[in-house]
Amino acid sequence: MSLNDPNWGRGGANRPGGGNQGPPDLDELWRNFNRKLNELFGKRGGGGGGEPPSRMPSNARMGGGAGIILAVVFAAWLASGLYIVVEGERGVVLTFGEYSYETGSGLRWRLPRPIQSNQIVNLSQVRTIEIGYRNNNVKLRNNKEALMLTDDENIVSVQFAVQYVVTDAKEWLFSNRKPEETAAQVAESAMREIIGRSKMDGILYESRAQINIAAQKLMQQILDRYKTGIQVSTVTIQAAQPPEQVQASFSDAQNASQDRERQKNEGQAYANDVIPKARGTAIRLMQEADGYKQRVIASAEGDASRFKQTLTEYAKAPAVTRERIYLDTMQQIMTNTSKIMLDYKGGGNLLYLPLDKLMQQGAAAFADPAASRLQQAPEPAPAPDAMPRSREALRERGREDRP
Repeated sequence: MSLNDPNWGRGGANRPGGGNQGPPDLDELWRNFNRKLNELFGKRGGGGGGEPPSRMPSNARMGGGAGIILAVVFAAWLASGLYIVVEGERGVVLTFGEYSYETGSGLRWRLPRPIQSNQIVNLSQVRTIEIGYRNNNVKLRNNKEALMLTDDENIVSVQFAVQYVVTDAKEWLFSNRKPEETAAQVAESAMREIIGRSKMDGILYESRAQINIAAQKLMQQILDRYKTGIQVSTVTIQAAQPPEQVQASFSDAQNASQDRERQKNEGQAYANDVIPKARGTAIRLMQEADGYKQRVIASAEGDASRFKQTLTEYAKAPAVTRERIYLDTMQQIMTNTSKIMLDYKGGGNLLYLPLDKLMQQGAAAFADPAASRLQQAPEPAPAPDAMPRSREALRERGREDRP
């Protein structure tokens, strides 16, 4: 049997086992392949429906089919270089694994693998780092990250979140092997440094906003030094409290501190109420004393000036001046009293002048003149020996009595 025998390998009809015992027919496989290839490219096999020729294909036909296959494969290979970059993302093209250039949004093309490859970096996504807790739940505490030492040697549990965006795709991909882990370690380290420079009370109650700002600034400085391509947006302390083991004792101490502050505020309020009043009273007394001082000084100066003027007039006319002083003094005395009793020298009678009664009668007469005239009885005439001396006799008596 020759190799060109079409029944080679099939076996005769009278052989045991039938035609399925030998190897596959190569001619049949080749004809089937050519038929499928012709159907693929719209060609028909020759023969008008008869049996295809049983001879092997020519070299030209084999070369044409292989070229078409290679063209299809090459086109598919070139098409594999197409990629899409959506808005807010950045495409990074690598040539044999080395950075080449960046592309913006849209349909882009690069050389196919293994010559070039691309990676997509989302620049608009806001990424979050959770330190001290997980899954956005502060109850799921991670004490290894949360416990920190303060400046006054206390331990505080701080849980905070850091939000950041990627600004440089090249630095994000190539400057650090694991940029997300690097960012988390930088955030924890920066917060520990800021907490280590702060007091316990400020961390828990007073200075959270300042701590957030200082931590964000320090994180950004470290990330820029590492060239991570990260821009920190916000740092937020979610919870800050003492450790669970000492939380009850710390609450008692904090209550005592609040009571102390309350009492200090009450004392300060009382002082603010009393001190201004005392100062006002002191100022008023000082002003009254100063006014009294000025009044006394002015009165003394006036008396001294009046005495000098009187002394000058007395030197000119002693008798007239003495009489004038006597009359002024008596007028002043009689103005301030309502009863006057006079004792005349050499006489046994005592003269009594009821000035208060006379003033009351004068007032009543002014109010009702008719009733005053009816009620007023005629007074008896005084005895001749009881008549007062004349004014000249009184003056002579006064002059004789005075030295």
